[in-house]
Amino acid sequence: MGDRTNATARAAAPTAGRGPTASTAGILRPEAFARHVELRRLPPAPDLAPWVENHWVLRWDLPDGVRHPSQVLPHPTCNLTVERGVRRPEAPTAAVLVTGPLTRRFDVETSGSGWVWGVRFRPGGLAALAGVDAARLAERAVAAAEVLPVDVVAALDALHDTGAPAEADRERVEAALRPLATEPHPDHALVLALVAEMLADRTLVRVAQVTERHDLSTRRLQRLFARYVGVGPKWVLARYRMHDVVAVLDAGHAGPLADLAAEHGWYDQAHFTRDFTALVGVTPARYREGR
Repeated sequence: MGDRTNATARAAAPTAGRGPTASTAGILRPEAFARHVELRRLPPAPDLAPWVENHWVLRWDLPDGVRHPSQVLPHPTCNLTVERGVRRPEAPTAAVLVTGPLTRRFDVETSGSGWVWGVRFRPGGLAALAGVDAARLAERAVAAAEVLPVDVVAALDALHDTGAPAEADRERVEAALRPLATEPHPDHALVLALVAEMLADRTLVRVAQVTERHDLSTRRLQRLFARYVGVGPKWVLARYRMHDVVAVLDAGHAGPLADLAAEHGWYDQAHFTRDFTALVGVTPARYREGR
C-alpha cells in the first residue's frame, strides 16, 4: 500500500494547483447578496496556484439604516483577509486576519461602506506556506500575525480600497506571499488531488469510496486531512454535496426533495433534512420557499 500511495502522490504533484479544489458555491440566496455587495474573484499567478485558489474582493456602499446579513456555507479552506469597514464579533480587532476552516455557517452583517480583500487558499495551502497544522486553525479567526511573518502582515496591512485596479493589489499581495512558497510537498499534492476529485465527482459520497479508489487506509487519509485541511474527509464530502444541493435549489429545483436528497447521497430524507437545517438554518422546504 505504501508504494501505491507514494505513486499516487508523485502522479498528483505535476498537476497540483491546476484544477479547482473549491467551488464558487456556498453563498446563500446569492441574488439578494448581489444586490447589496459587489464580489469579484481573481485567479492567482501560476507560480502560487499550488497554494492559492483565488483572490476575492468585496465592496459595499449601503444607504443609512440598511443592513444586509450575508450567510455563507463553509469550505474546507483557510482565508487571509484585509478587512475595512466590517467588524466580526468573533474576530480580533486586527485588520489582517486568518480564518481557519469552519464547520458552521459563516454569518456577517454589512452596513455603511466597506471593503475586504481576501485570499482563499487551497485546502492545505496556508498550512503548507506557514508550516502549521490546519487543525490548529479550525473554527478560529486569528490575527494574521499569529500565523504569518511580520513583514507579510505589514505588507497586507498597507492595503486600502484606493479605487486602483484590483490586479495591482493582487500583485502586492502575491509579492508578500511569494517568499513563503517552496517546492510543493508530495503529501500536499496528494491532498489537493483527492479534494479536487471529491469536488468534481458527484458520485463520491462516502470516505470508503475514496480510500478504495486510491488504495489508502482510512487512518492515513484522516491524518493527511488533519495536517493539511483541518477537517476530516467525511466532512469535506458532506459539505461539497450540500453545496451542490443548495446550488440546485437556488437554480429553481421544483421536484421532490426526497429525489434531490437521494441524488446527492442521502438515503434517508429525515437525515437529509436534519443535516440541511443544522447547516443552513432552515429546512430545505423553507429555503426553497425563500423563508
